[in-house]
Amino acid sequence: MSQQATRTAATVRLRITEIFASVQGESSRVGLPTVFVRLTGCPLRCTWCDTAYAFTGGHTRALDDILAEVASHGLRHVCVTGGEPLAQKGCLALLEALCDAGHEVSLETSGALDIAGVDRRVSRIMDLKAPGSGEVDKNRYENLAELTAHDELKIVLANTGDYDWAREQIARHRLDQRCNVLLSPVAGELDPAELAEWIVRDRLPVRFQLQLHKVLWNDARGR
Repeated sequence: MSQQATRTAATVRLRITEIFASVQGESSRVGLPTVFVRLTGCPLRCTWCDTAYAFTGGHTRALDDILAEVASHGLRHVCVTGGEPLAQKGCLALLEALCDAGHEVSLETSGALDIAGVDRRVSRIMDLKAPGSGEVDKNRYENLAELTAHDELKIVLANTGDYDWAREQIARHRLDQRCNVLLSPVAGELDPAELAEWIVRDRLPVRFQLQLHKVLWNDARGR
């Protein structure tokens, strides 16, 4: 580690809700054993949010302490999530340090905050909030131009109106030409089979996905 990196690790502190090992439940990495680093805090309040416990609380920890716990799990893949990780200034330093440590790193972000400063080695899994989320006006559409084939775009859908909106956004912004586009149903609100049928019917250039962790463990925390 360089002297600059050592100084950064000694001074950066982040509010952490939890760190745990599980299998990745979303994105093209689904099923991979992964260490999750869940940062505390989020400026959004999506109607279907399943991690509201991360809005507050947590513990403030030094960057080198976080890195040591991640390393103790002995896994290559690391996912930094929240809440909204980018709401904390130290998130960028954490992502860079995880990459420097040799991890394959992904970031789960709401799409409401600027992603341009994220280390290019990180795969940015970015949401685009549909109307059913209650936060469609928080979308930062400038982020779409930042997405590359190394990133992925996730749209969570609660109803047919959300699906029609998503289909329009995909066509208007040519999203499938930027990166993989993932469509997910809100658990308990939209029948997964219906969404799958719509995608096939419309020949939509996307990937259908379910949240694997909910299939395996329902809403258990730390899974």
